[in-house]
Amino acid sequence: MDNTISNTDRGGSGWTIKLGDGPVVGTAIHSGTDVGSACRGLMCLSDPDRLREEDPFTERFIADFPTRIIVHRSRFQVDLNRARDAAVYLSPDQSWGLKVWRELPAEAIVEESLSFHDAFYSELKRVLADIEKRYGRFVLVDVHSYNHRRDGPQAQPTARDLAPDINIGTSSMDRERWAPVVDAFIETLRGNQLNGEPIDVRENVSFQGKGEQTRFVHTNFPQTGCAIAVEFKKIFMDEWSGEPDWAAIDQLRAILASTVPVLAKALRAMR
Repeated sequence: MDNTISNTDRGGSGWTIKLGDGPVVGTAIHSGTDVGSACRGLMCLSDPDRLREEDPFTERFIADFPTRIIVHRSRFQVDLNRARDAAVYLSPDQSWGLKVWRELPAEAIVEESLSFHDAFYSELKRVLADIEKRYGRFVLVDVHSYNHRRDGPQAQPTARDLAPDINIGTSSMDRERWAPVVDAFIETLRGNQLNGEPIDVRENVSFQGKGEQTRFVHTNFPQTGCAIAVEFKKIFMDEWSGEPDWAAIDQLRAILASTVPVLAKALRAMR
């Protein structure tokens, strides 16, 4: 099976879902940068500052997953990895101290963004329920990226002990139940190298996997759905200029792709 589901609305392109065979799903829900015209006219945040907090190129990391979910809407219009009541950033404390709005959006604009949030999770539940029905269990790999040079392009990066190359977030899952799957995933990642060096993969260091998407999976599919939050440190790009390192991106894509058969095998072994 190879089908594509797209969502397009008044705010622009919403998301693309490519359906394939197998119980492994990759998502990139923060890769998008689209902002609807109504919201863009109210924003005072510059494009470079906004794009710095997006997760660019993460859709490329999941390009080899059989089922892929890619969101095109910017998190600064509606953040799908936040709970519904916090999905629209209305104050700087919700957005890393950044002032997003020249003037706050009207209630109708906020409600339209929240309707997008509702529609996405309704569609996600439908897709996952179908995979559950076909395969019994599934793994969703929730891919993000994070900045590690927040003090400026010339400043020292975040210390390595606080910023692994790949951070695995598992706090919202039944870790004991899903240990065979998660441990196999981490072991496979650690068996790879990036630019000839061992890749640093650790669990719940800089992030703990507390986002809305993993919580949603574990709430709605407590016995059958394992959602693993994956944060790639932005070692694959210059987070200040936005310039990608295509060689590093290709390597990380291949590294993540190597986990797909391992995850499927680990799921089968749980039966």
